[in-house]
Amino acid sequence: MTSPWGSYYQPDTLELNLRRQTHPENPNLCLDHPQPSGHLLREDHEEEQTLRPNISPRLKSNILQKLLGLMSQTPLLSKGPITSDQDSYGAVPTQSHENLPMLNDESEDQDRKTATLDSYPSGSDTSYDSSGKARRRAPIVNGQVSKGAAEDGVIDVVEDATDEDADPPDNSRYPQVRASVSAKDDSTVSISTPRMWILSLLCVLLGSGSNLFFSLRYPGVFITPVIALVVVHPLGLAWDRLFKRDDDPIETFECGMLIKPSLHEDTAVPKSISNRLRRWLGQGRWNEKEHACVYISSNVSFGFAFATDVIVEQAKFYKQDLSILYQILLTVSTQILGYSFAGLTRRFLVRPPSMIWPATLMSTAMFTTMHKSENKIANGWTISRWRFFLLVFSAAFAWYFLPGLLFPALSYFSVVTWFAPQSVVLANLFGTSSGLGLFPVTFDWAQIAYIGSPLLTPWWAAANVVAGLVIIMWIVAPLMYYSNALHSAFLPILSSSVFDNTGKPYNVSRILTPDFLFDRDKFEAYSNVYLPITYALAYGVQFAGLTALVTHTACWYGKEIWQVSRQSMVSDKTKVGSLYDSIGHGSPIRPQRSSRKKADSTVEAGIDTSMQGEDVHTRLMRRYDDAPASWYLVTFVAMLAIGIFVVEYYPVYLPWYGLLLALSITAVLFIPVAIVMALTNQHSSLYLICQIICGTVFPGRPVANMVFTTYCYISSAQGVKFSSDLKLGHYMKIPPKLLFQVQMFATLVSSFTQIGVLNWMFANIPSLCQPDAINGFSCPLARVHFNGSILWGVVGPHRFFGAGALYQPLIWFFLVGAVAPILVYVVARKRPLNSIWRKINLPVLFGSLSWIPPATGLNFSVWAVVCFIFNSVIRRRKPEWWGKYTMTLSAGLDSGLAIGVVVIFFGIIFPGWMEGFSWWGTEIYKQVSCVYV
Repeated sequence: MTSPWGSYYQPDTLELNLRRQTHPENPNLCLDHPQPSGHLLREDHEEEQTLRPNISPRLKSNILQKLLGLMSQTPLLSKGPITSDQDSYGAVPTQSHENLPMLNDESEDQDRKTATLDSYPSGSDTSYDSSGKARRRAPIVNGQVSKGAAEDGVIDVVEDATDEDADPPDNSRYPQVRASVSAKDDSTVSISTPRMWILSLLCVLLGSGSNLFFSLRYPGVFITPVIALVVVHPLGLAWDRLFKRDDDPIETFECGMLIKPSLHEDTAVPKSISNRLRRWLGQGRWNEKEHACVYISSNVSFGFAFATDVIVEQAKFYKQDLSILYQILLTVSTQILGYSFAGLTRRFLVRPPSMIWPATLMSTAMFTTMHKSENKIANGWTISRWRFFLLVFSAAFAWYFLPGLLFPALSYFSVVTWFAPQSVVLANLFGTSSGLGLFPVTFDWAQIAYIGSPLLTPWWAAANVVAGLVIIMWIVAPLMYYSNALHSAFLPILSSSVFDNTGKPYNVSRILTPDFLFDRDKFEAYSNVYLPITYALAYGVQFAGLTALVTHTACWYGKEIWQVSRQSMVSDKTKVGSLYDSIGHGSPIRPQRSSRKKADSTVEAGIDTSMQGEDVHTRLMRRYDDAPASWYLVTFVAMLAIGIFVVEYYPVYLPWYGLLLALSITAVLFIPVAIVMALTNQHSSLYLICQIICGTVFPGRPVANMVFTTYCYISSAQGVKFSSDLKLGHYMKIPPKLLFQVQMFATLVSSFTQIGVLNWMFANIPSLCQPDAINGFSCPLARVHFNGSILWGVVGPHRFFGAGALYQPLIWFFLVGAVAPILVYVVARKRPLNSIWRKINLPVLFGSLSWIPPATGLNFSVWAVVCFIFNSVIRRRKPEWWGKYTMTLSAGLDSGLAIGVVVIFFGIIFPGWMEGFSWWGTEIYKQVSCVYV
């Protein structure tokens, strides 16, 4: 909308309200000729004065007079993009600072935080010079314009102009968020540039293709998104060195997009095609928002698509001839359906400040470390975050050569069992691979962070995990094992395998016909299926965790979800903060007075159950146009149509209503699962329950069981991952529409890439998925899933949990999980927020144990010890150190481990350099007895 006040001017909410009051018959009367900004600010200033009785009359009058004098010389609503980080609370002058009046009252230094002048953000013009430095008009700080006027009237920004800019009054209430996420936003940096899209494409192609390739190999290796986060940064810097020149014209970006210069502006267009291409490739400068988009592209694409495992099982185990079109449709639909669930539930999972998503905080801390130069002293520590990261990264990378290659006994440090390696009791209690891990010591970060980085999980959540471990695995499991309950004493106390009646791993091929159909006679002649006691209890707690998810969410969040849902059905303007209300460029973004809370009023995420209100991050995101819900709804309908076509047209033996049942399970449980992940960083898997439900409703259909599980489980798992990335975009202030494009682009490219790599492997790797496959390409994960499809899809849940079945008592866990959260809620709801009852989270207590197996007690116990040391002891005793370094420490350890794994595998193990290498440190932990009681 053009106007004398600037081509980017749009009226804000205050101005529209004034028009409705003065011209009720035509509130849009003045859209093309807005009232002077001084009139608007004067009206709003008078409103603020009524709320600030502590300001002296002399100061009020003085501020108003000087402010009106300032606005009489220069318009406040300038032509240019909306506010950026450093000037997020100041008015923006459009003239050189030499002609501006200064506010020199001594009392203003004391009343700066309450002065109206600093309460409202406004527009600014930001551009990049040839060195990449952002040049923009500076804020007014303490009544004065920052020094350092640049050429052409552009005033350089002074970093960290005020303490309130760094810690505004509506900053997050959660200390881990304040420590990791900047409370400022620069909306004028580049985001959607050729550099960002090309680096994203490169990461997606290499990461998704490599991970799919190695997922079919044993031992495999997984390239994590953390590697992309670390490696892509020097590539972005090198890109700028390659394509930027000192004489390049200044570029202006708005909401991440390059603004094309007007015709009257002096922009010399290069004549040579190579120079045009260079300038096109060199748009903007590498920054934290571009970095975040590349990382998000990697995060949504690096995990190999679960549908590819289904395709492998169909092609190699069930000998089905699958077309490329079927493979593409199955993969794309299962991957993108989760995105629809994430987008349609943003009001509950992304917007509320209480949904902190701890795993994203490591990434935001890394972006701050790599792109910011701030360095505040923290409990006497003066080292910068970047240097601290480099030291930790280097040390972690170098150290992993010991437990990961040269001295693996440091990883499996069951030193108690080394003194009596033939003792079955010691092996069961203190063993690391097949024992309960009662000796929580290891020197391998891969073991410590096997179920997730302990530095990212709040201690109260980790305490729930430990409580479940102690009660279920360290007390109940040994008692049942040594009393031979469920015939468990004939089996290992902990194993990821299922067994026959001779104590050997169950041979699924002995109960199938040559066409992979269930043969009842062979089954009865062979054996029933027997589970280790920890495996059986893991099934039980997963049943309890499933129903606990529903009742816990209904008790603690049901009212909030209902209220937010009702608000979403009303006009978007009925409640500010319920979604991202777009504002006009150049319009102020005011903190909501009702949500202004001191940063000192900290609470624990997960203890505060509110889903309403907004913090500084939600407020700053309101400047960007939101991605409409219709985009996600159309995506869901399109993927649903593709899914129905897949199950009806191709031989998967799953009717269309079976697909609807799978998605209905996801729809019911998605918000509870995501809430637990958002608060505790613990994921509750739906994998087992999906298999059991399909095996009960559609018995004797193993392929249908796999497809049903894929649509049900992966829609939830992918949706949670997408929600996490939406929260990361929220923290990094990525425009939602652009983020939608980035995620969709990465998902589609990775899907096609993985299908291409998979079919190349089908055609070029001899004996793929066979025990004698070349170089270990025996498809271990696909074979495990295939066995699961036989057990639940062919043998059927009724032979495990039906009337008279051995494991029928486990069904009672459903009832326990449904009732227990209600009892806790009744006791805790009237207790204060710091009450221990408020910190009991049964979905976490039950659901986290689904990692066992393949995780062991060691993975849980040592993880909890590290979490307690950092997130309880150090956080209380050294809060500044904890806030500055903890997330960076986690990022450094994860990055060093990830790079170390890749280097060791590709550089040493894969070429065969370690063949025959053996000494005491590689053999001692293998001597532990595996004899059963």
